[in-house]
Amino acid sequence: MRVEIGRSALELHQGDITDETTDATVNAANSRLAGGGGVDGAIHRRGGPAIMAETDARYPEGCPTGSAVVSGAGDLAARYVIHAVGPVWSGGNRSEADLLAAAYRRCLELAVDHDCRSIAFPSLSTGAYCYPTDQAARVALRTVLDFLRETEEPLRVRFVLFDQGAYGAYAAALEELA
Repeated sequence: MRVEIGRSALELHQGDITDETTDATVNAANSRLAGGGGVDGAIHRRGGPAIMAETDARYPEGCPTGSAVVSGAGDLAARYVIHAVGPVWSGGNRSEADLLAAAYRRCLELAVDHDCRSIAFPSLSTGAYCYPTDQAARVALRTVLDFLRETEEPLRVRFVLFDQGAYGAYAAALEELA
């Protein structure tokens, strides 16, 4: 599924984010940037130890929830990995939507700052952090659509969703918002 916003495009794709050839790949990181399971583990396994070595050296204090930091991409096809820290779901009463939107927006800002024409996102916070996928999809897509309407950069934003359930939730949200 694809929606054009000015000179930019937002795409939904079901697949493996580590296969993407975008300029930047977003990692669903934890605040310690310590590696983990899910998307984080897959990116570190495929990208190799250079990613962890760089984040350890550049960001010894980690990254706060609702923000993101950038590193090289190691053995991935991307130029950069943007490590985003989304919120843990706590029932929606602890500013989770605001923190999730802030993480997506910071990723987009970093991509633009690093002259990235394309960026691939996973569904942040919906794995181990238990954010309901349908709600996360609306926050993510609204944030990205708003950013693209403001800046028309990056030229291509792709959500790479691991399974059919996540793809369906994002497709429904995109139809609602676009």
